[in-house]
Amino acid sequence: MREIIARRGALEFKDGMYVNLGIGIPTLCPIFVPKGVTVHLQSENGVIGVGPYPRKGEENADLINAGKETITLRKGAAIVSSDEAFAMIRGGHIDMTLLGAFQVSQYGDLANWLVPGKLMLGMGGAMDLVSAPGSRVVITMEHTNNGEPKIVDKCTLPLTGLKCVSRIITDMAVFDVSPNEGLTLIEVREGLTVDDIIKNTGCTFKVSPQLQTMGQAELNVEN
Repeated sequence: MREIIARRGALEFKDGMYVNLGIGIPTLCPIFVPKGVTVHLQSENGVIGVGPYPRKGEENADLINAGKETITLRKGAAIVSSDEAFAMIRGGHIDMTLLGAFQVSQYGDLANWLVPGKLMLGMGGAMDLVSAPGSRVVITMEHTNNGEPKIVDKCTLPLTGLKCVSRIITDMAVFDVSPNEGLTLIEVREGLTVDDIIKNTGCTFKVSPQLQTMGQAELNVEN
C-alpha cells in the first residue's frame, strides 16, 4: 500500500521544483520521479539536493537527512546550516512539502506530530513547513489506521497547522482540499468504488464530475 501511495505522490513533482519531504512514505516518492523531471529535494537539517539512499556498504554517517537516514548528494548539491535551511522554508522558497499524517480534517487541518501517551520526537520542522508562504502541502498517508478513518470531520489529535493541506493522497483515493468548501474526491484507486471511499472516510466530501482512476508513476531506475 505504501508503494501505491508513493507512486501517486511522485506525480505531484514538476520539473524544477524545490521540495521538502517528511519522514516515512514521502521519502519513497523520489524513486518514482518521472523521467525528464528534475526535482531539488531539501532537508531542513541543511541539505539542498538530496540524492537517493546509498547502496549497502557505501553509507556515510556524516550525510543524513532530517529523519537521521543516510543519504547521497545530487550533483551540484549544497550543504548549509539548519538556520539557513529554515530561512529558505520560511522565506517561501519551497514549492511543495510532502508530509505524512495521523489525521487530516475535511478543511485541511493537520495533525502529524503527537499521539497522546506515546513517546514522540516532537514537531520538528513540520510547523514551519505547513505555514511557509507559497508552499503547497500534500499529505501522503494510509487511508485508515486499524480500520479507523484518518480523514475526519475534525481532528482529535494535537494540531500541526490549521487549514494548511492542499491535497491528500492515500492508498485508496486522492482528494483536493479547500479551507472553505472541504474535500473533493478527484481520483479512486483501480478496483475501488466511491462507496468504498465513503465507508472508509470519517467526513462528507464532494465527488468531482471528472473523477479519474488513481495515477501511478513508473519506477525510474535513474533515481
